[in-house]
Amino acid sequence: MDETRGPWRVHGKRVAYENPWMRVVEHDTTRPDGKPANYAVMCPTHVAIAVLPVHADGSIEMVGQHRFATDRYEWEIPEGGGQCDGDPLDDARRELKEETGLTAARWLEILQVDLSNSITNEPAIGFIAWDMTEGDAEPEGTEVITPRRLPFTEAVERAVKGEFRDMLTVAMLLKAHYMAQNGQLEPALAHAMLNGDARR
Repeated sequence: MDETRGPWRVHGKRVAYENPWMRVVEHDTTRPDGKPANYAVMCPTHVAIAVLPVHADGSIEMVGQHRFATDRYEWEIPEGGGQCDGDPLDDARRELKEETGLTAARWLEILQVDLSNSITNEPAIGFIAWDMTEGDAEPEGTEVITPRRLPFTEAVERAVKGEFRDMLTVAMLLKAHYMAQNGQLEPALAHAMLNGDARR
């Protein structure tokens, strides 16, 4: 094969590693400067899904868990993987229920981004969820999760200060804050998010 990807020329490719969650594809290329190079891309078998759950009092639900790859305990909004050819909203509903026990009657997609696009082609989709009903969480065997509620504005402030490191969490908080401030969310929802004072 011989094809182009922007200023790169691709002469061949092979799967260097594969498991149920991802495959690593190595590309035999010519760089933009004309030199030969091997470019590896990690290709997940899923779409990343993120949910920002907003309670009626304007607080949000976050989850704490240890992340193996970074060897750190992280506070994040509920996240997980969805089927590449499935319905992202169905996957978001499942992830919210699994990690928090919550179900939401109202949903709005607010974000589509690419994650770490120099080494992976993984896309991500994010939703705000509200009008919540509580239930029992159903975590997977790989998850040891601690739930936590905190005011939306406090979460945004802590994200800006760098206390939350997960990219999807930070992006979702900042995007939701912008939308709430600029009339892009339902007025009652935006008011609760920006003016809620629950401290838990």
